[in-house]
Amino acid sequence: MKSAVRATHGPEVLGGVGGFAGLFDASALLGYRRPLLASSTDGVGTKVAIAQAIDKHDTIGHDLVGMVVDDIVVVGAKPLFMTDYIACGKVVPERIADIVRGIAEACELTGTALVGGETAEHPGLLGVDDYDVAGAATGIVEADRILGSERVQDGDVVLALASSGLHSNGYSLVRHILAKAGIGYGDRAADLGTTWGEALLTPTRLYTTPLLALTDRFDGAVHSLSHVTGGGIAANLARVLPRGSWAEIDRSTWSPAPVFRVLSDLAGTTLESSEGTWNLGIGFLAVVDAAAAPAIAAALTEGGIDTWQVGTVRLDAAAARPAGDFEQGAKGVDGGAVRLVGAYADGAN
Repeated sequence: MKSAVRATHGPEVLGGVGGFAGLFDASALLGYRRPLLASSTDGVGTKVAIAQAIDKHDTIGHDLVGMVVDDIVVVGAKPLFMTDYIACGKVVPERIADIVRGIAEACELTGTALVGGETAEHPGLLGVDDYDVAGAATGIVEADRILGSERVQDGDVVLALASSGLHSNGYSLVRHILAKAGIGYGDRAADLGTTWGEALLTPTRLYTTPLLALTDRFDGAVHSLSHVTGGGIAANLARVLPRGSWAEIDRSTWSPAPVFRVLSDLAGTTLESSEGTWNLGIGFLAVVDAAAAPAIAAALTEGGIDTWQVGTVRLDAAAARPAGDFEQGAKGVDGGAVRLVGAYADGAN
């Protein structure tokens, strides 16, 4: 575990592992004109229940880093360091090591130093095999390079970046569906080619490194980013659009992965009914300059993340918003209006 954590440390990290506080040399930040710190904190949610059920703990750390660090890149910030917290009923060294190794591996992939953490036993509150994880990270961005709704222009293109699966949201619904269907996590999911537990523990895709490279390569062309987590596609995009703008996301431009379709079939519901809960195949959204959109999509796809156009942002008062139900802002943000339209494609996009 310690070797995995040390692999995330550059010369900025002082003191190594095991201190009461992690130390990070901020001298490099003196080169910034007006440095702004960005922070984020999150957990993995009830996905940990599946890891506990099948005794597989080496991917949860990737999920945690994805939930925390990928929120920081939304504003264009580069992650600097992260800390984690693990609460458990009983410390099982091998289990804790698996979790922390996963966190460290994902931190290394995103260029984030894992500078500290805490593992706490809560006997009587949590069962012997129960645990929960949380993390917090800090990043930095130049004030004049912040991404956000104020950069969005009329005619900007909305690009979708493919998810690796469910990521870390909507697992309470997943667990309810499987329990009601009498399906165990060790049962074979024929349509998914693996057991249910293995399929549901597919790690969250990490977007930080490719997105930071993208903002450098296409300087000024990326206007805002949205991490599609709790709330779904429409709500999370609405948060990063300016007030008065609107966008329609065309479902026909992609086909949700089999895991979403199989779960919907088991529940006897439609994919549309879960749009506020699952990402349905889109892990991130990028609002970009229309002229640069094809090149940006190609660059991300060539780098291993399938990317495609799903809509256009309208700010022009002459482009009156169509009648119908739109998601207006979200989570206290009075942003733009977004809705999904059309029917999902049958095949792969």
